[in-house]
Amino acid sequence: MQEIGKTLIIFGIILIGAGILLTFMNKIPFIDRLPGDIHMQRKNFTFYFPVVTCILISIFLSLIFWLWPRR
Repeated sequence: MQEIGKTLIIFGIILIGAGILLTFMNKIPFIDRLPGDIHMQRKNFTFYFPVVTCILISIFLSLIFWLWPRR
């Protein structure tokens, strides 16, 4: 039962961090649109695909899971 408790605490900390990030995301200038993100705007159509942002998030999550202790 202790392992489940520790896991829930870690996920809680991650959720708090994500909530803080989402709250203050508009004040962080480099999160909005990075160079390399695809943005197309036409008359009645807007398409935005954050390619570079997805790559950075993938690298960050891969690093976290790589550092996560395995048993």
